[in-house]
Amino acid sequence: MVKLVDDYQQDEAAFRQAGIRVPKFDQTKLVQETAAHPVWVHFGGGNLFRCFHSLIAQDLLNTGAMKSGIIVADTHGDEAIKCLYQPFDNRFLAVKMKNDGTLDKTLVASVTDSIYAGADNQAGREKLQTIFAKPSLQLVTFSITEKGYALKQLDGSLTPAATSDINNGPANPVTTMGLIASLLLTRFEANQLPLALVSTDNFSQNGRRLQDAVLEIATGWQKKGYVDSAFINYLQDPQKVAFPWTMIDRITPGPSAAVARQLKESGFEDGKIIQTAGHKEIAAFANTEETHYLVIEDSFPNGRPPLEKAGVIMTDRETVNDADQMKVTACLNPLHTALAIFGCLLGFTSIASEAADHDLLGLIKNLGYGEDLPVVKDPGIINPREFIDTLITKRLPNKNIPDTPQRIATDTSQKMGVRYGVTLQHYLDDPQLDPGKLEFIPLVIAGWCRYLMAIDDDGKPFVPSPDPLYDQLHEYVAGIKLGDAVDVHAKLQPILANKSIFGHDLYQLGLGEKIEDDFRQMITEPGAVRKTIQETIERFGKY
Repeated sequence: MVKLVDDYQQDEAAFRQAGIRVPKFDQTKLVQETAAHPVWVHFGGGNLFRCFHSLIAQDLLNTGAMKSGIIVADTHGDEAIKCLYQPFDNRFLAVKMKNDGTLDKTLVASVTDSIYAGADNQAGREKLQTIFAKPSLQLVTFSITEKGYALKQLDGSLTPAATSDINNGPANPVTTMGLIASLLLTRFEANQLPLALVSTDNFSQNGRRLQDAVLEIATGWQKKGYVDSAFINYLQDPQKVAFPWTMIDRITPGPSAAVARQLKESGFEDGKIIQTAGHKEIAAFANTEETHYLVIEDSFPNGRPPLEKAGVIMTDRETVNDADQMKVTACLNPLHTALAIFGCLLGFTSIASEAADHDLLGLIKNLGYGEDLPVVKDPGIINPREFIDTLITKRLPNKNIPDTPQRIATDTSQKMGVRYGVTLQHYLDDPQLDPGKLEFIPLVIAGWCRYLMAIDDDGKPFVPSPDPLYDQLHEYVAGIKLGDAVDVHAKLQPILANKSIFGHDLYQLGLGEKIEDDFRQMITEPGAVRKTIQETIERFGKY
């Protein structure tokens, strides 16, 4: 049996017997080098980081192409740092779940330090300030999900937390974006040192959104007199502070009980799944699929590690945007979100099972091939049709991936404008296309409105996934019962006309009434959700 903290250099044979690949470098020496010359800080130490970014670093460290490791920081609770990183010397097991049911296991030791940097841990923040003042720091990456960047409420006004950060200045911000702005101020004061801030979160033009959020806080401080214009100029100078755009793709669900069992049987002792106080399952291993993509705009004013040697595609902003638009707004995420919404309504607990369902497979085929693909620009580095083919035939049906619609449905209100609003804009921009003729995107939006009722297709209550706007949106449809005659327009109009959700007033696109009709059909009786999907495919489906 082997443990994460065992000496992988002296006991490599034991790890090999357990089927675990070990690092080719000395972690102790790496920790010393990173402390002296930090190069890479990452915010958000969750499963995506553990299955992707950390492996990129490990590949580079194994070949000697990188000498400094990654410092992980977390701002939303200290459970991951206390339970997953520090007890195991910042090591973990990355597990690729292959379609044939086998596991590819790697002991990851590329993380040299883990820091909880919430507003209630001044020591952690002071440690980050020291790191940000180091000239060697080249890049700060992020995987904090859409809500980590959110500074505004549904009505467009600043959140109370963002307002507090601006009013109280850089001393101890409560938002992650406020903290980043504060750390950049530290770096500015250390002789205006250059840096790249790289969002690898799963939404379009993520670099722009990160930049906008940082500037929202910083310009607020300027107006309050906390900083002067030189700091704002520093943030807006791409030769000083760059915000590269990225496209990232790797499905990383929560820890699988089946994987935990297999790890124990193979001789790995640290595979226990832990239930957190917030009812989230975490583990000292992270499981993921084989397929992955990372495309990054090559804009690093202080230099960077040779990321391309670890499979990262380094390119220009336009190509990144085309690849991202292809994936996030058309060929993957809209299909994933559709499965999440209808999976919750139809009682599924497995994405793989949904991909085998005749009706849901027909829905995502018509959504992807029929309505999204016609407006996708080929990025040249990834073929869009082949991307969808792989998704539908290999990735989604992979039974070895324990992904759930409930996980994917998290924060859906933050995703609708990206998943569907961007495609709607493409239809508006093309004089040969008419968004009013779309059928499957409206069906999914109607399904989401139906989801907001928190009543499944059998008429039974279910617990919706966490979403910062759920309570507000639920109020519009609360109280609707299946079979009731209700004024659907009065219920849905505040949602469908809200440009902050979809990027559009859907009535102005000729879709509002169509969505209302689909929703009206879905609330007629138990079973009406599936029936509506079936009838839409029968009437309009081509795939």
